[in-house]
Amino acid sequence: MNTDKRLSRATLGALPAEARPPADPRSLRPRLVHLGLGAFHRAHQAVYTETAEARHGGGWGIAGVSQRSRSVVDALGPQDGLYSLTLREPDGPRTRVVGSVTEVLHAAGDGPRLTGLIASPDVTVVTTTVTEKGYRRDPAGGGLDTADPAVRDDLAGAPVPATVVGQLAAGLRARRRTGAPLSVAPCDNMADNGRVLRRLVGDFVAAAGWSDGDALLEWIAASVAFPSTVVDRIVPAASEADRRAAEAALGLRDEGAVTGEPFTQWVLEDAFAAERPRWESGGALLVPDVAPYQLMKLRLLNGSHSLLAYLGLAAGCETVADTMETPWGEPVVRAYTSEVARTLDPAAGLDTSAYVDSLLSRFANRAMGHRLEQIAMDGSLKIPERWLAPLRDLRAGGRDAPVLAAALAAWARHTRDGGRLDDPAADRLRAAWTHPGHRALRELLHTAGAPELAGDSVLVAEIGDRLAALDRDPGGAGGGGPAGITTG
Repeated sequence: MNTDKRLSRATLGALPAEARPPADPRSLRPRLVHLGLGAFHRAHQAVYTETAEARHGGGWGIAGVSQRSRSVVDALGPQDGLYSLTLREPDGPRTRVVGSVTEVLHAAGDGPRLTGLIASPDVTVVTTTVTEKGYRRDPAGGGLDTADPAVRDDLAGAPVPATVVGQLAAGLRARRRTGAPLSVAPCDNMADNGRVLRRLVGDFVAAAGWSDGDALLEWIAASVAFPSTVVDRIVPAASEADRRAAEAALGLRDEGAVTGEPFTQWVLEDAFAAERPRWESGGALLVPDVAPYQLMKLRLLNGSHSLLAYLGLAAGCETVADTMETPWGEPVVRAYTSEVARTLDPAAGLDTSAYVDSLLSRFANRAMGHRLEQIAMDGSLKIPERWLAPLRDLRAGGRDAPVLAAALAAWARHTRDGGRLDDPAADRLRAAWTHPGHRALRELLHTAGAPELAGDSVLVAEIGDRLAALDRDPGGAGGGGPAGITTG
């Protein structure tokens, strides 16, 4: 279908009834600010917020802020923030319009408006999805990387902060004048992400040299909550084919279409400082401690995702479903999750077996088309929590970790042979391979923030052996699993 009509509030009446937003977008106002208006937020938190609004009211609209590219602003601005979400069900897609985004901003071009929104008492929640690298952490100590050029510019008094942490600090500084409490909930894959973001904001304020810095830090400690969260939904990058399919389903052109899997989960620490949407009415879990859920998701789902990405790319696969159709796909996931599940706290009462079964079903959903290259990005930032943390736990307990050693071999091969290496540490990763043999592997582990593992000669030798096995048989054609992973 090729139509000149574009999705907007003016054309909502032309939509099929089943595709319309469940809450009237015209009844909403910005009560939440979201930093990082990418596809994931639009397929996840924005949907939970809309469901809560439809069931309980409150006017919960979202002011969404794009951090870098203007493409999302250009796509959603003319559409009054409206966009479609298509769930890629195994038996066919389901498409509907989401209307919870009421304002679309660009951080660089709308800095004063952003600061004003964070300062506004009508805004009671700020959420973020900016990927691990967007928080500008020092990989060694975990605090704010004050050597990062963008952080350095913000600390020097840039008129419009370029970093998320700088934007939050500026907004909180303005909000302190009203005294209104606020909750800031990060929604990225970082362990204990609320505590991490609180520390980063505090580091920024302390380093900024503001005359009111001490008073601001005291106010933040008393009035701003940073609840930790766990988010889960696979959201592939939307393609032109996805936009054409959405247009066919809606009868209207949608430049902001997103897609996602049917599964969704949101776990939030029940530690908010101010009013919030009743997300639990849409299935979110409010719990005293998200840590058990966080570790299970990071180590089992995200960790196996990364392993499939690097092994799959080595074997010539393009999508997660492609890897699951190899003879070794499911056995590798089971071997990996069996090894890593031993690092989870059994007292938490989580059903890891059922969780793994659900992962296998999700990964095998060919309708998703989730590209391995997308998952493989930013490996140096992802693997510390996904692989290195459980590896340390296992070795501290005197246990072997052959699958994690194989995983690191697959990542190492990707940094060596992966063509275009999309990673903030790409230069250092490539430079590691100027060294011979095991020295290169040690440099890679140093770059990933694991100097003590780099000094473990037994581990490094095992990674080297696994890498040699993967080089000999990248597709696992010789039986068993690639990189010598035992799958029998």
